[in-house]
Amino acid sequence: MKRFGASILDADGLRLSVDEKALFREVDPFGFILFARNIDTPDQVRALCDDMRDAVGRDAVITVDQEGGRVQRLRAPTWREWQPPLDFVTRAGPHAARAMYLMYRIIADELRAIGIDSNCAPMVDVAGAETHAFLRNRCYGTDAAQVAVLGRAAGQGMLDGGVLPVVKHIPGHGRATMDSHFDLPRVAASHAELTAVDFAPFKALNDLPMGMTAHLVYDALDDAPATCSPKVMQIIRDEIGFDNLIMTDDVSMKALSGTHVESAQASLAAGCDVVLYCNQPLADRRAVAEAAGKMSEAAQVRALRALAMRKTPDDVDIPLLERELEALLGGALHG
Repeated sequence: MKRFGASILDADGLRLSVDEKALFREVDPFGFILFARNIDTPDQVRALCDDMRDAVGRDAVITVDQEGGRVQRLRAPTWREWQPPLDFVTRAGPHAARAMYLMYRIIADELRAIGIDSNCAPMVDVAGAETHAFLRNRCYGTDAAQVAVLGRAAGQGMLDGGVLPVVKHIPGHGRATMDSHFDLPRVAASHAELTAVDFAPFKALNDLPMGMTAHLVYDALDDAPATCSPKVMQIIRDEIGFDNLIMTDDVSMKALSGTHVESAQASLAAGCDVVLYCNQPLADRRAVAEAAGKMSEAAQVRALRALAMRKTPDDVDIPLLERELEALLGGALHG
């Protein structure tokens, strides 16, 4: 079997352009990611997903950010709206784990229906007193053990619905006081503190099929951002025990310095398996995909292992699950 391209790419619009089809045929990215600009109607999204898979000639993974709250690409009135995860967990109270399972099982049903078979969740970054607002209400809580329980529930809901979860932002973004879309956060916590809190949910979930890195510097570990740090990647593999597929967060984010090509190459050299690259012109997508090249042998093994975890969704009554969730929340599902 030929190796996949070590990239995950996006598209400009609602259907692929001729040039995008040609690029995807040539570089054969491992998978694709969708954004709000790619989403209009269910039929349109299904057609776009078909275009993407046709371009590479296989059932490539297609992912999206559908966390709930601000970070959800599928929105009302066609799709369900969800509260931010932290608000949702608070509302569910003692029923939070079951509620998270139900929420993400329902989300999985919506995604699968339109051709999407992965979701960039659960986000098990542990919130703290100074967590930046861009991340804070996307977190599941401030207690690492509880975050791990809720992350497991969310991940299992997606797996049962035939959707591959991507646990993020490994090895932990919760201490960031800056938005990594625009700045490079630095974390001063000791290795022992990081192990006890930040790393713990990822270690508990190290069997999930895919993970996404964090663009931040852990001063106790390395001067390089985690995504581009061989030292941090070794900790992820050995200490956290995550030996499944690791994708970068988007390497065009301003937390990373240098050119996008340089960031892509540095991340792969550090030990990431695949480069996520989004929201850039076609020529730049080509340059990054070509620089990333093909997956390493180890990355290909991890990619195939992740894909093998896709399954036919279990047979459930989605309206029944919605009613159960409404009962747990004590009111309207999306209130």
